[in-house]
Amino acid sequence: MKTIKGPGLFLAQFIDNKALFNRLDSLAQWAAGLGFKALQIPCNHKHIFDVELASQSQTYCDEVKGVLAQYGLVISELSSHLEGQLVAVHPAYDTAFDGFAPEQVRGNGEARQAWAVNVIKQAAVASKRLGLNAHASFSGALAWPYFYPWPPLKEQLIQTAFDELAKRWKPILDHFDEQGVDVCYELHPGEDLHDGVTFERFLDKLNHHPRCNILYDPSHMLLQNMDYVQFIDFYHERIKAFHVKDAEFVKSGKSGCYGGYQNWLERAGHFRSLGDGQVDFKAIFSKLTQYDYTGWAVLEWECCMKDSAVGAKEGAEFIQKHIIPVAEKSFDNFADTGYDGKQAKIMLGLK
Repeated sequence: MKTIKGPGLFLAQFIDNKALFNRLDSLAQWAAGLGFKALQIPCNHKHIFDVELASQSQTYCDEVKGVLAQYGLVISELSSHLEGQLVAVHPAYDTAFDGFAPEQVRGNGEARQAWAVNVIKQAAVASKRLGLNAHASFSGALAWPYFYPWPPLKEQLIQTAFDELAKRWKPILDHFDEQGVDVCYELHPGEDLHDGVTFERFLDKLNHHPRCNILYDPSHMLLQNMDYVQFIDFYHERIKAFHVKDAEFVKSGKSGCYGGYQNWLERAGHFRSLGDGQVDFKAIFSKLTQYDYTGWAVLEWECCMKDSAVGAKEGAEFIQKHIIPVAEKSFDNFADTGYDGKQAKIMLGLK
């Protein structure tokens, strides 16, 4: 077994235009001061990390690593969540997602998709230059408006949606394969890949592509009433990234898992700072350790109640507390009598 690496911090929720949170060096100093050992860096803030330049310049990549190294940090993964969303956009969400792209491609679905694909491919090359082996992203969604089948759906609709989703991602995954980097899809409501069944459907369409993997985030599974611990038993070979995020679902006589169009605080299910929700992280860290998860445990802070700075500080401590330092030898090793094959046969009464 191997000891899980961490704690890491996903920067997406902390980048701001205010001092301290508007520069990579000051973010790194702040995160290191809280006890984090790695940063997961999004690709949509050029002033923090220029993914295009990183894909072209080893010098720039070395400079970025040097900035983090000053504070004892490394990069866990790069993230292209917003760009991944734009790989597949249903027309119902076309306007809403336009803001994820630069102005020059807004209002033009094909140009926007091409831009997003290019950025994700840049992230693949940048990841290789940075010495990373995993990348975090979303799948995008074509079938999501039909997730609840009313009127009853024809299977062909879903098959066609996943055929197209796989068609769009196949060349991207091939490109990542050339770089030796895994794409880790965060299974997330709003994406066509939002649970194990949808991931399997996608994986089958891709003939079990070796670079098609999972970013495991139990909060999204708890809010879908899934067994998020057993999920690890089913998919541990494909789990290559890990967001440590908490959530709670408090049953209500007025609203359920769909949220009732309410804000996060009023929903029956919502995200919480680490330790304030219902996710059983002791079981999760034990299970991932059992299966030799080799990646990082990265805090993704999303809470509708607690201050983000407090959540980050507590989150670093929480993750560190839950990481299991793997034993170098078995606890009962002292009692090993060292018998050989001949003695084993004697003990079993065999000739």
